Amino acid sequence: MNRSFLLASVLVLFATGALAQGPCSQGVRIISAYYGEGRHTASGQPFDPLGLTAAHRTFPFGTRLLVINPRNGKSVTVTVNDRGPFVKGVSLDLSAGAAKLIGMTGLDAVCMARLGEAG
Repeated sequence: MNRSFLLASVLVLFATGALAQGPCSQGVRIISAYYGEGRHTASGQPFDPLGLTAAHRTFPFGTRLLVINPRNGKSVTVTVNDRGPFVKGVSLDLSAGAAKLIGMTGLDAVCMARLGEAG
């Protein structure tokens, strides 16, 4: 078995058990990660690691999401412009810039609320 896959699986199990406790005051509690590398997104837009964007498996491109770090109350609004994440148990990939704004490091439990679609 691939070591990085095994490590990711262990991290997801830790995150879902240790971090995903209690209700969110807004939205639903999910596990999120972040990424800072890439050239283009699945929507065709250039990837901006400092942008306020996210990857989601099924939400339409342009969907706006409110993401809240429940440990510090910081929030950010992001726009879905990419597909992913591709790790079981992780529901959302934030751009590194969005993750930094809410104080997220690595895998983290966040509260996510769908605000609507652009346009």
